[in-house]
Amino acid sequence: MRLSAFTAAVFAFAAPILAQSDPRARDLCGQANSIAQELTKISGLPLKHTVPCDFISKDKINEFLQQRVKEVTNPEEIRAEELTLKKFGLVPQDFNLAKNTVDLLTEQAAAFYDYDKKKLFITETTPSETQAPVLAHELSHALADQSFNLSKFIKQGRKSDDGSTARLAVMEGQATWLMSEYLARKMNQSLRDSPALVSMMSTMSDSSAGGQFPVFENAPLYLRQTLVFPYTKGMLFQNALLGRDGNNGFAEVFRNPPVSSQQILHPEKYFAGVKPTEPKLPDPKLPHGYKGLVGGSLGELEHGILLEQYAGKQRAADLAPHWKGSTFALMENKKAGRVVLLYAVEWDSEDIARQYFIAYREALQKKWKGMAVSSETDTAVTGTGDDGRFELRLAGAVVTSVEGLDPAIH
Repeated sequence: MRLSAFTAAVFAFAAPILAQSDPRARDLCGQANSIAQELTKISGLPLKHTVPCDFISKDKINEFLQQRVKEVTNPEEIRAEELTLKKFGLVPQDFNLAKNTVDLLTEQAAAFYDYDKKKLFITETTPSETQAPVLAHELSHALADQSFNLSKFIKQGRKSDDGSTARLAVMEGQATWLMSEYLARKMNQSLRDSPALVSMMSTMSDSSAGGQFPVFENAPLYLRQTLVFPYTKGMLFQNALLGRDGNNGFAEVFRNPPVSSQQILHPEKYFAGVKPTEPKLPDPKLPHGYKGLVGGSLGELEHGILLEQYAGKQRAADLAPHWKGSTFALMENKKAGRVVLLYAVEWDSEDIARQYFIAYREALQKKWKGMAVSSETDTAVTGTGDDGRFELRLAGAVVTSVEGLDPAIH
C-alpha cells in the first residue's frame, strides 16, 4: 500500500484508442526522434526503434484514468489503502483516494509513455515552449523500456511497498536527470560537472506553481510529497550513481534496483547494500472475528512525512534518517465494525527511538479530535482515541502502536 504504487498501477498504461490523431503529431514525432537520438548520445542507451507519438486531451486522460482504476484495483483494495492512510492520519477521514488520485494525475499530466503499447502521448494543453523537455523526459522512459522492459520492472517491485517507491524513483529519477542534462547541453553546460546545476534542476518540480495546479496545492502533504519524491530525490540518486559508475549507472539501477526509499534518499546505503529490517508487530491478542485486511511497510519517506506533518520539518529531518525498518497491518472485524492498526518501527539507536516515541504520542493527540490517556510511563502510553483504545510502547530501539481496540475489552 502506498500512493506511488497505486498511481504507478493506474497510470502505467495509456489507451491508444482514446487518443485522437492530430495533424500536429507529425511535426511533434519528428522532433521526438531527434531528441531521442540526443538522449542516446548522453546515456549510451540504444534507440532500437522510433517511438510513435500522438496528442491526447485532458478529458480523455481523465476518462482513461477512471477506467484504469477499475481495471487495476477493486473497491476493497482501494478501501484498504484509504483506511491505512486515514489510520496513520496522513489524509482526512473523508478523503476519497481514487477520485483524488485521478484528479491529481489528470492535472499533472503533460505527457506520458505507455510502456505496454510502446507509444508516447502529449497533452494538447502542453505549451509549445515546454514540449521539448517534456518529450525528453518521456523519451528517456522509452529508451529504458527498450533495454530493460519497464512493465516487468515495475511489476517485480510490487512485492514490497517501499521497494515499489524505490523502483518508481529509478524510472522517474533517471528520466528527470536525462531531461535536465538535455536542457543543460542546450546551454553548453552539463550536470556531470556542476553540482549547483544538479541541485537547481532537482528542485524545479518541488516548488509551488502559484495557483497553476490547485488540486496538487490543496492535496494532503502525503500526496504532494509522494508524487514529487520519485522525480526530485530520484534524480539526485541517479546523479550519485553516475558519479560512481559513469554511464554504467544508467543500466545498473535496473539490473540491481534499490529496495527502499531510504536507499534513494541516501545513495551510500544503496552502495553498501543496507536493507530494511522487519520489526515484529505487536500482538494484542485480538478476539475471534478479526481478519487481516492489508499489511506492508512504511519507509523512511513515509516516516519523514508523518513527522513533518505532526512534529515539524526540523524534527522530521533529525529523526527520519535514523529509520531502520517498519511493518504494519490492519485487522478488521466486519461484524463489529472495527479496524485495528498494528504498527512497529525500528530505529538505529534507543535514543532516537525514545524521541520518536514522544513524537508519535504527539501525532496521536493531533490526528484525533479527542484523546484520553489512562496510563503513561516513559515506555508506554495507553488510552482511547477517536477509533477506540490504543497502546503505544517503547522497547529498546523499537516503537510499537496498537490503535482501534474495542474500549470495552481490556
